[in-house]
Amino acid sequence: MAVKVYKKNNAGRRKMSIVKPENLTDKKPEKSLLKPLKKKAGRSQGKISVRHRGGGAKRKYRVIDFKMRKVPTESRVEAIEKDPNRSALIALVVDNDGEKRYILATQGMKVGDKITVAEKGEISEGNRMMLKNIPVGTTVCNIEMVPGKGAQIVRSAGSSALLQAIDNGMAQLKLPSTEIRLVREDCYATIGQVSNFEHNIYRIGKAGRKRHMGRRPAVRGSAMNPVDHPHGGGEGTQPIGLKYPKTPWGKPALGVKTRKKKKASNKFIISRRKKKRR
Repeated sequence: MAVKVYKKNNAGRRKMSIVKPENLTDKKPEKSLLKPLKKKAGRSQGKISVRHRGGGAKRKYRVIDFKMRKVPTESRVEAIEKDPNRSALIALVVDNDGEKRYILATQGMKVGDKITVAEKGEISEGNRMMLKNIPVGTTVCNIEMVPGKGAQIVRSAGSSALLQAIDNGMAQLKLPSTEIRLVREDCYATIGQVSNFEHNIYRIGKAGRKRHMGRRPAVRGSAMNPVDHPHGGGEGTQPIGLKYPKTPWGKPALGVKTRKKKKASNKFIISRRKKKRR
């Protein structure tokens, strides 16, 4: 992993940098695993539901096999690629029967590696198996929450969970958010950490690069008039003048809990995530 800092040729390039992951393969994406991706621009039923979205470079969706339910199977890594739709790197693998699939790449995965998917297998990075057959204290990622549904949690770049215990048919996992949660022991997980952990240390450098990412300009609420935002008004740079921050529609923002108190899956959460100190 290397960070490339551009020469200071102009104002936009003065602080611009990009992350260049190692082991990337110089090839075009697998055509059979691409799908069209329709832009939504932050709109639901034609109305803006998420502000500051729209535009951006045209991209296609890479079909990722999150279920990996061909058990048992052994695959060979044919390519490591960047995916414009996610922070993690993806790996193109070829099964013994010749089928090609995209999966999430783990840290250190390279072309030529062999990975296996089985109920029980070798404890090696990139291999996938049931949680009950993974030793306690192992780092895992790409984890199922419901058997057969496919990986749903711990999928972003650099994330990993710690398998703390297995008891009464449930595996106890410490998630990246510090939440401790129970998952059924017959759910599948991949051993190791998700690749590209340094994905967010680059400097964007100029507004145009942000537009290429599909992000439109954002204006601070405190810079608006009172008619436009609860934080608006006042002479010069003023504090918001409220007990807590609000959205433009007057609802609490920043740190307020939005999870339903009677959510059915609350019984699987042993310890909620710790609040980060600012």
